Amino acid sequence: MTANGFGPMNVLGAVSITAEPFLPFVQWLTNSVLVAGIVVLLMVWATRKATRKISPVPVGFQNFFELVIEFLYGQVEGIVGKKVAPRAFPLLATIFLFVVISNWFGLMPGVGTIGFGQLSGPLTLDTAPDEHGHAPHFVPLLRPATADLNMTIGIAAIFMLTWAWLTYREIGVIGFIKHTFAPKGGVRGFVGSILVPIFLFVGVIELISIAFRPVSLSLRLFGNVFAGETLLHAMGGILDGLHPVISFLGSILLPLPFFFLEILVGVLQATVFALLCAVYIQISTTHDEEHDH
Repeated sequence: MTANGFGPMNVLGAVSITAEPFLPFVQWLTNSVLVAGIVVLLMVWATRKATRKISPVPVGFQNFFELVIEFLYGQVEGIVGKKVAPRAFPLLATIFLFVVISNWFGLMPGVGTIGFGQLSGPLTLDTAPDEHGHAPHFVPLLRPATADLNMTIGIAAIFMLTWAWLTYREIGVIGFIKHTFAPKGGVRGFVGSILVPIFLFVGVIELISIAFRPVSLSLRLFGNVFAGETLLHAMGGILDGLHPVISFLGSILLPLPFFFLEILVGVLQATVFALLCAVYIQISTTHDEEHDH
C-alpha cells in the first residue's frame, strides 16, 4: 500500500486544489480553516506569553518577541513613513506573521500527509474508478492555510479594505482623485494642459491595477505555497511501487532538499506579500508635495 492507500500514486492528483471539510457535517470547517485557527491561537498564545509579565529589561521570550516586533516596525516605517506606520503596522505585521507561520506549519510532520481516502475527483490513468467514474484521492486532515485560495483571497480583501481606509484618512477622496489623475512632478501651465489626457489615461490604468491587486496578491501566495506542497508530495511518492524499504526511504530522503527550500520560500512569500501591501499603502498615502521635493 502506498502513501495514499490506493495503490500506485497519482502524483498530479496527490494534492487537491480545493480544501476538504474536516468534518462531513460542518462544511465550512475545512482542513485549511482548522490550520488557520491553530495558527491564530499560536500567535495569541505567543503574544500573551511575551506580554503577561513585562520586564523593563526584556529577557527570554519577551526579548525575542520585542526583537521581532521592533524589526518589523522598522521595516514598515521605512516604507510607509513615520506618520502612517502606527496605523499600518498592526495589519502588515499580522499578515506577515500569519503567512510565515502558516507556511512553516504546513511543513510539520503529519500536515498534508495524514488523512483518509475519499471517492471524488476526476478519472485518471493509474487509479481504478468506482461505479460513478470517479477516482480515489488523498484527503489530508490538516492542510496549510495559505494553500487554500479562499484564505489568500480573504487576506488580500482585508488588506484592500484597510488600504482604502488608510488612503481616505490620509489624503481623502479628492486627494486620491488628484493623486491618480492629476499631472505629476509639478507640471503646470501649457505643458500641463497638454499632458492632461496622458495622465487621465495613466489614471485609468492605475485604477485597473488597483482593482486587480487582490487577485495578484492572493494568486501569487496561493500558487507558490500550493506548488511547494505538490512538489513535496510528488517527491515523496516518486518511488512508490518499488520495494517497501526503498519506497519508505525515498519518501523521506527525496523530499528533504526541497523541504529546506520550502522553509526559505515560506519566509520569502510572506515577505513579498507584506512588502507589496506596504508599498501599495505608501504609494496611495504619499502627498504630492512629498513627491515634488
